[in-house]
Amino acid sequence: MKLKDYENAETTNIDFKEKVELNKPKSWLKSVSAFANSTGGLLLFGVRDSDHFPVGLDDILKDSEKITELINSKIVPIPRYELNTFCENERDLLVVKVGDGPKTPYYYKSDGGKEAFIRSGNQSIPAPKHILDNLILKGQNTTFDELSSKYCISDMSFTLLNATLKEETGKSLEQKKDYVSLELSTNDTLTNAGLLLSDQGLLPQSRIFCTRWNGLKKGNVKGDAIDDKEYSGSILSLLQNSELFVKNYSKLSWKIEGMKRIEVEDYPLRAVREAIVNAIIHRDYQILGSEIHIDMFDDRLEIVSPGGMIDGSCVQDLDISQISSIRRNRIISDIFNRLNLMERRGSGLVRILDSYQDFGKKPSFYSTSSFFKVTFPNKGYMKETADQMNSKESEWEHNLFIIQLHKKLPKNMRLKTYDQVESLFLKFRYNQIFGREDIVDLLNVQKSRAGDLLSVLLKCELIEQVDFAKYKFKQ
Repeated sequence: MKLKDYENAETTNIDFKEKVELNKPKSWLKSVSAFANSTGGLLLFGVRDSDHFPVGLDDILKDSEKITELINSKIVPIPRYELNTFCENERDLLVVKVGDGPKTPYYYKSDGGKEAFIRSGNQSIPAPKHILDNLILKGQNTTFDELSSKYCISDMSFTLLNATLKEETGKSLEQKKDYVSLELSTNDTLTNAGLLLSDQGLLPQSRIFCTRWNGLKKGNVKGDAIDDKEYSGSILSLLQNSELFVKNYSKLSWKIEGMKRIEVEDYPLRAVREAIVNAIIHRDYQILGSEIHIDMFDDRLEIVSPGGMIDGSCVQDLDISQISSIRRNRIISDIFNRLNLMERRGSGLVRILDSYQDFGKKPSFYSTSSFFKVTFPNKGYMKETADQMNSKESEWEHNLFIIQLHKKLPKNMRLKTYDQVESLFLKFRYNQIFGREDIVDLLNVQKSRAGDLLSVLLKCELIEQVDFAKYKFKQ
């Protein structure tokens, strides 16, 4: 193994340590905790962090023993890890490979108590409460929507869920055992999944705020918002209402290309639905006082959901096509799959990108430990902006040609000739080829007059011949 093999690793999954800090073990043990609580990682001892220069360890055997002793005594439960040594430039280096653990959370234990860490970029930070709660659930091999709520099934109604199930599968929930089989209840008690799918939607954090802002940035809602809505209730109604809000504030225009009418929509609504579905089923419902936000601006649509990637990674650092499907809320994911509202393959982000395959600017994804954001460019706005830029460029080009026209045509030339030449330029510009017949058709003149115009333009070097009896304007 060579040092360069480690230098290409993701910075979120590797820490370089110049030496083994025995007096301040927390400085590196917090990374052991963080790696075990996420997707694993490497600690490389004997390497300077600033420039990755191999300074080496003086007593690698002693350091190995102390690292093993400190991990076993300070990290609880003991994580999966292994130590390996190698030499670089005759200097001893030590690698500690920490595996992702099934018994999360993995705490760093000191005299003052214990603390769990996670990775944030290339740093190890204390796990916020909502992430710690998720780590506890992961260690118990359960998810938030599997937990029992304080509500009885008899207190709730499921009209929308039953209607949607009937439409998609031909079946509905008629007996208590049907709710149990879908894990919406345990006998008489609803699970959180049942609560989320009930008509009442009593979880206060299960809401979606939709806002159509006036312009390109947020401001005061009363003064700068065209419209804003707050939706609560069943997560099925959240999907329907938020999707309708986006549709109502999206335009559908069209253009003619050849013999075809091409529709241009502000946003591909199927891809938007995919993003809203992902926000609903993958959001972190343990972040109290939070909700999904859908913000529409003139040039973009943003969907922000509470909670980052479940494995602690940042989506902007990953290859979208290689992201595996990890479900934060297993039961409601299964229900949405039964209702044909999502797929299990984990290809949602790829399909969102594919919806812009005919468009220059693509959707973007960004996440932290606290939120996940999808941004859709407004196709109609981008096209309109491009058209305006082309129009300005065209106007500048036209003005420049008029200047050249007055410089090169004889001073005693008739005004009508100036007007005719300008009409020719406005039609053919610099990139189109034309001939005498084209001039006759455009200006409604005789062939002889068309020939005279060509002669004048050639003599004044305003046009050039590109083929037999074919010309174009010179730039």
